[in-house]
Amino acid sequence: MHEFYFSNKLFVSPCQASGTLEPHWSGLLWTAMLISLAIVIALPKPHGIRALIASTILRLIFSVGLQPTLFLLGAFNVCNKIIFLMSFVGNCGTFTRGYRAMILDVEFLYHLLYLVICAMGLFVHEFFYSLLLFDLVYREETLLNVIKSVTRNGRSIILTAVLALILVYLFSIVGYLFFKDDFILEVDRLPNETTIPETGESLASEFLFSDVCRVETGENCSSPAPKEELVPAEETEEDKEHTCETLLMCIVTVLSHGLRSGGGVGDVLRKPSKEEPLFAARVIYDLLFFFMVIIIVLNLIFGVIIDTFADLRSEKQKKEEILKTTCFICGLERDKFDNKTVTFEEHIKEEHNMWHYLCFIVLVKVKDSTEYTGPESYVAEMIKERNLDWFPRMRAMSLVSSDSEGEQNELRNLQEKLESTMKLVTNLSGQLSELKDQMTEQRKQKQRIGLLGHPPHMNVNPQQPA
Repeated sequence: MHEFYFSNKLFVSPCQASGTLEPHWSGLLWTAMLISLAIVIALPKPHGIRALIASTILRLIFSVGLQPTLFLLGAFNVCNKIIFLMSFVGNCGTFTRGYRAMILDVEFLYHLLYLVICAMGLFVHEFFYSLLLFDLVYREETLLNVIKSVTRNGRSIILTAVLALILVYLFSIVGYLFFKDDFILEVDRLPNETTIPETGESLASEFLFSDVCRVETGENCSSPAPKEELVPAEETEEDKEHTCETLLMCIVTVLSHGLRSGGGVGDVLRKPSKEEPLFAARVIYDLLFFFMVIIIVLNLIFGVIIDTFADLRSEKQKKEEILKTTCFICGLERDKFDNKTVTFEEHIKEEHNMWHYLCFIVLVKVKDSTEYTGPESYVAEMIKERNLDWFPRMRAMSLVSSDSEGEQNELRNLQEKLESTMKLVTNLSGQLSELKDQMTEQRKQKQRIGLLGHPPHMNVNPQQPA
């Protein structure tokens, strides 16, 4: 592999321009490195580690050069990715599941492609490192939703695109048959003297290594070689040419210029005069292409993409809302813990912490089966059968204790009410007995009075007047 050095046109730095870094910049870099190192040692946080790595990379660039630093970082990235891929395969058991499962494992293929790109950037050309920027799409869920908005309803989008191609084909046939002379486009012709690579060199090598100096040729890499200015033999002039001489050229012209123009294919064709016999047909042709292809078909494609993205965003918000207001383990909602002894936050952090359940599952899987306890044996059997009945669905100990305490309080209140009712009944019974005694005494007194007012030896005739 040839050794290449980038010219100053690609990467310009104070170190490369003058040979040495200015003292205040060098001191600033050393200070940043020392401060970042102190922060990492005293308080190891991700931000401090990132700052230390960034300052170290800058220090290496200005100390040993860009190319060696890039080579060191590339080698470290390749080794790191190999270790990660081996651990990933070991944890997921990719090879044990067979080649078919390995090929269908999208995540494994992604990391393998990542490793291949890192190796190509290290051994082939540094421009391959630019492809690693797509890793941001894999890490960010929002960007993944952007990709999914196109791929989820891919069939609808493809069918709509096929409809657009059919319409373009039909309009191309009509244009080829009736409006062939109107397909006149302005073109910018190339000058007579063009830069063509020498024999044996491809256009790709000319593109990749045009600004690269080779060491074996003895070129001075510290200063850029002056570039020869291309002076055309004659000035560039605008010209016009027919682009619908064949049906294929008509299809290409309508597909390329018609879809990219805001007003359709009519924006790039010749403007007809109203005196021409096909003026009305040309107007109808332009309007039909504008309404059917530009307004309807293209907006259908855009509408499908936008609606899919809106659905993905609403699904994401719904999932986040469920995670915030529902316990992941038992499925109880937040309102179930209102006016209880345990709040919802305490419940999901202490009572039903999902990470505690995950650690327990890992413990059951790595622990020897001969050392299982009773609950561990039960859970291990459930996990083996993929049965989730051991999860406390819609139950919680805190709510059970709160409900039992509430029942006990209710029973206590009922008992107190019963006792007060019994006392009231006793008082009423006593009062009723006293009232009964009083009525009996009054009846006896009336009988005595009646005996005294009518002696037994006197016979009184009620009909005789007194």
